[in-house]
Amino acid sequence: MNCQTPELKNKQIINFLSEDRYRFLRHAGFLLGLFMLFYYSDFSNEFSGVYRYYRLLCIYSVFIVMFYVNMYLLVPLFFFRARYVLYLLLLIGLVLTGLAVTAYSLEFIESHRNLQLPKNYHRTKSFYEGAMITIPIILLTTTVKLLQRWIKDNDRISALNELTLQMELNELKNQINPHFLFNMLNNVKALIRTNPEKASIVILKLSEFLRYQIYENNEKNTALNSEISFISNFLNLEKIRRDNFSFHINTQAVELASRSVFIPPNLFTTFVENAVKHSVDISGKEAYIHIEINIQHNSLHFSCTNSKSNDEVITDQKYSGLGLSNIKRRLELLYQQQYHLAQKSDAHEYSINLTIPV
Repeated sequence: MNCQTPELKNKQIINFLSEDRYRFLRHAGFLLGLFMLFYYSDFSNEFSGVYRYYRLLCIYSVFIVMFYVNMYLLVPLFFFRARYVLYLLLLIGLVLTGLAVTAYSLEFIESHRNLQLPKNYHRTKSFYEGAMITIPIILLTTTVKLLQRWIKDNDRISALNELTLQMELNELKNQINPHFLFNMLNNVKALIRTNPEKASIVILKLSEFLRYQIYENNEKNTALNSEISFISNFLNLEKIRRDNFSFHINTQAVELASRSVFIPPNLFTTFVENAVKHSVDISGKEAYIHIEINIQHNSLHFSCTNSKSNDEVITDQKYSGLGLSNIKRRLELLYQQQYHLAQKSDAHEYSINLTIPV
């Protein structure tokens, strides 16, 4: 049993009306439908024998010409250029000319009519009545052309919006990556002075980060387990560099699901980097970061909590929070209103919770 949703059926109808690959079928269906309409109409019985088909051919041919002149000349050259009054006048002229040609062509077979016209019959009145009926029929082709143009304009606008969105996302991502690398290089610089051996290990680990950035970050999505591994390596690197630092990543709830879940690359990096930066305690107390990732009801929940020092001083107001502002904008572009981001801060701890659809 073939069950299609109304949205799918509407999409198929729109595709049939607008896409070039269906052009032949559209025209064939239109020509056949118009022929069947005239063939089975009552006026076709006013003549018999070969004269009936002669009349049918005359009317059918004239209508076809009027339809296509309207579709491919009048609508593109006048209606689409907002010359509406001139378009309407030319359309009326087209219809009157078509009816005149039809009347002249049928005069040759008038004597073969099955039923004689009534005495009170006025050709002029009938002529204009025919015009009033024909004009709305021909305007159907104008409606089809308008629909086709509207569909194509919508597709073009959607494509431009998607391109603009992707360009902005790439720009934001390119801002986040140097920001992350800048902090890492500062860490290496500080470590070289105090512990060159550890600095060498950090540089080797840093090469792994760069490899991830080159091969994973350029993709639209990356596996969740790859992102988790990246965060783990980053925090292990920080643990090598710093004393009195500990971290814990709880991913038990997503160990199986993470293999089939994909997210934008570096989605959590800025949060973790921010946690590392602000978990430093100048008094020498134990610093910590706790991360938890789980999936529930088609939503991914990420939380990051870090220790915080009361004596923390922001050294550069200009660049403070650059990564967070960028990631917030990135989340808006990726998920619109379908994500939730909450921050909580007190005297000793800072936490952030993010929920996104997967």
